Amino acid sequence: MKTKLLFGIHCHQPIDNFDKVIFEAIEKSYKPFFKVLENYPSFKISVHFSGWLLEFIKNRDKELFTLMQKLSSQIEFFTGGYYEPILASIPSKDRVGQIKKLNNFIQKYFNQTPKGLWLTERVWDNSIISDLKKCGIEYVIVDDYHFIANGYKKEELKGYFVTEEGGEEISLFPISQDLRYAIPFFENREVNKIIKNFNGESGKNGAIIFDDGEKFGIWPKTYERVYREEWLKEFFETTINDRDIEINTFNEFYQKEKPISLAYLPTLSYAEMGEWSLKAEDRTLLEKLKYQIGEGSRFLKGGIWKNFLTKYQESNWINKRTIELSKKELRKKAYREALYKSQCNDTLWHGIFGGIYLPNLRDNAYRYIIECENLLYNKPNCEEIDIDFDFYNEYKLSSEELLLILSLKNGGQIIEFDLKKSLFNLQNTITRYREAYHSKIEKRFKKESSDEVQTIHNSTLTTEEEIELYYDWYLKKSLIDHISNSINLENFENCSFKEVGDFANQTFEFLLKGDNFIEFKREGGIYLDKKYNTKIDKRVFLENEKIEFEISLKTEYQKKLSYINEWNLHFANIENIKINNSITPIKAFSLKSNKLTIEDNYLNRTFEFNFDKEIEIFIYPLKTVSQSEKGVDYTTQGISFGFIFQFEREFNFNFKFEIR
Repeated sequence: MKTKLLFGIHCHQPIDNFDKVIFEAIEKSYKPFFKVLENYPSFKISVHFSGWLLEFIKNRDKELFTLMQKLSSQIEFFTGGYYEPILASIPSKDRVGQIKKLNNFIQKYFNQTPKGLWLTERVWDNSIISDLKKCGIEYVIVDDYHFIANGYKKEELKGYFVTEEGGEEISLFPISQDLRYAIPFFENREVNKIIKNFNGESGKNGAIIFDDGEKFGIWPKTYERVYREEWLKEFFETTINDRDIEINTFNEFYQKEKPISLAYLPTLSYAEMGEWSLKAEDRTLLEKLKYQIGEGSRFLKGGIWKNFLTKYQESNWINKRTIELSKKELRKKAYREALYKSQCNDTLWHGIFGGIYLPNLRDNAYRYIIECENLLYNKPNCEEIDIDFDFYNEYKLSSEELLLILSLKNGGQIIEFDLKKSLFNLQNTITRYREAYHSKIEKRFKKESSDEVQTIHNSTLTTEEEIELYYDWYLKKSLIDHISNSINLENFENCSFKEVGDFANQTFEFLLKGDNFIEFKREGGIYLDKKYNTKIDKRVFLENEKIEFEISLKTEYQKKLSYINEWNLHFANIENIKINNSITPIKAFSLKSNKLTIEDNYLNRTFEFNFDKEIEIFIYPLKTVSQSEKGVDYTTQGISFGFIFQFEREFNFNFKFEIR
């Protein structure tokens, strides 16, 4: 009995990724792959491209798109969400809409009706089955880990299985991790042996591989291996000429062979994703447990993908904004397209690739969120709604030019600050989270030179930059109230100053709102030798591109303390920023003034704070340290400002923020 090789590639780029990145992927991976494939017409392959990437190629690289059309007789095209959302994370009507949109594109340009679906990041949840059936899907690609974590053995996973939910059935093909880690990193003779290990009786003889197309040229050192050293050419020739291997598309195998059995899967993704979704201390503990348990560690599943929505508040906020906008149901094509684009998965999570830590990806998500908002509102308005499912209402305060969203649960912070015409969120910052891999970076391993090509899952974390690891204990947005008796520039930057108030991340109480203002308060405390009752009132007044803030404090404490009003603003490129006409904020500094001017040459806008008195201002670039496929990214997320003055018993602090 021959082994039937089911070979597929999945290709995707984050929505509106930099052109140079996409063209590099085209020139180093996608185009050379299909040019090699063209020479082997008997090698059948299954292919998934996210819809927007297919559209980009159609419009920007006619040569590649024409080649893909020419090869469509030996290619089975898989569908999926057009803009590559995690299907289980978006509303039902949106997942159906996105899949049907990609179905229509494939039918129009490749004359195929897709029966298979590439499941974004292999995030499986039974709740999507009904919607997949509505879209004509008969089988889905998952990971072998989905089965192994549920008690199956690797040697049982040589074909497809059937599952059902409420009587609606769908088939599941498990990708082999052994093949995923071997191709294209092992020598072809070793890959050939692994493929033949899947030999068995009819229906149980499928060697299944469906993995990132980018690993054929874009992953480190793979271009030289795959094309210059002709690994891919040799792979095609070796498998075609092997009498013990028969090459099938997934649809051919599905039509010829019966399913292995009925199976029920847990809500799960691949093993690494489950580990990445855990918080730092839990991920470290899981690694220790897996080492101790050994073989039984396959039942230690880590977390589920949606854990990212609780691990990173910024991820949850973007996701819940898209859900909120989906509920609006504005019946306009432009609105629906912007909504779908905002649901792209890349910005919502973090593993090896930057994901949520990459500000340009978050910028892209917010661009389409704001585009939706612009189609909804154009008059002054203050909407009260629980957006992020925390059982506390947020307040959306909008003018024709700006949209502010305030969270009373999170210290009365401004958590979104949209420039509506520029489609830009000034509040697109991210909190400095502790990550499990940070301990490896702290040791500053020096990378030894090596010509060995490795899967990125085994890459070593290295950096030649001087990095600082700081962590925040509160959400890093704006209009944050701090009270301290030991603040200075250094401990403000590293978030180690002594906080004696309970206002930075605690709940404020709503008082009053109108179309262009909101008032709220907190009756909290200052904690030194005991609790001293303390009250802060805030008033935010919005008019076109000008915002006025009134903050008052009264306390029982009798001695002097420092009040800090913290702002964290995101800018696309810190090198395009000038502070008070001359300073580029590439390192921490302080000044005293009653005015702060920020010029942004990227947005071509000037932002000005005017205070009712001279105050001290602390300023530093807000940076995060994250893992990437190349090692470590030290990314500037924005600029942090601390407006500081001393007070005794009470104060009234008024200031204006104006955009020109």
